Amino acid sequence: MAPRNRLVAALFAFIGGTIGLHKFYLRDSGGSVMYIFLMFFSLVSLIPITLILGFFDGIKMLGMSDEEFDRKYNRGFIQRNPQIERRRAEQLRRFETADTQKGFVKPPTRIRNNPFKASGMAKYKDFDLENAIEDFKEGLKIEPNDIALNFNIACAYSLTEKKRLAYEHLARAVQLGFTDFERIQTHDDLAYVRIQPEFEAFKQSQFRIVPQSIMSEPRATSFEEKAEEEEFKLEQLKKLESLYERGMLNDVDYKREKQRLIK
Repeated sequence: MAPRNRLVAALFAFIGGTIGLHKFYLRDSGGSVMYIFLMFFSLVSLIPITLILGFFDGIKMLGMSDEEFDRKYNRGFIQRNPQIERRRAEQLRRFETADTQKGFVKPPTRIRNNPFKASGMAKYKDFDLENAIEDFKEGLKIEPNDIALNFNIACAYSLTEKKRLAYEHLARAVQLGFTDFERIQTHDDLAYVRIQPEFEAFKQSQFRIVPQSIMSEPRATSFEEKAEEEEFKLEQLKKLESLYERGMLNDVDYKREKQRLIK
């Protein structure tokens, strides 16, 4: 179903509120039945109840933001710019075939079936980001080393402006073998990540080490998320030692980053 438009709904409330036209437009079956009942009551009592209610409904919808209207009436749909949608569709099409393109290292075998990967991508395409994130998280429980899942959830966290989580999963994807750094620097959905002051330091580490200022930010403290954070820190320490052993970090930087991670 196509998403409903806030201004159209308000117009229907003003011109057809007497018969509950806006309720039919919004697919509100309960509200439609109520308006029909009140309309007959209005005819008997000669009090224009539905006309008054429709007017106030129209005023209320005009006062809503688009996001508030979408949450209440569109159930995950969002009104979007067609040009942006076409560009997003093309990017996602390229990304879905990334196993045969630069940037991903295809695993030799597929160990587990992961239904959450496909469902998460479907919701991501529909811009149902919060539910897409939940599916990606479930998918990562099944296969935490999936490069595409880590990259996808990083993009979703970027779009929802969750900076720390976006950086963590992006770094994780790179550590696992994602090498298309140009995509990180140009992908529209990572724009929020790139405008952060820490991005330059992140780039200098070849997108492998999350900057200290981000790691020090507060984060949710559920048991599950604490475990994920500890696992991520362990991976960061391993990567830090690897960079140091290969001479890519000097003693001062190595000690400073190690101290930061073991806090």
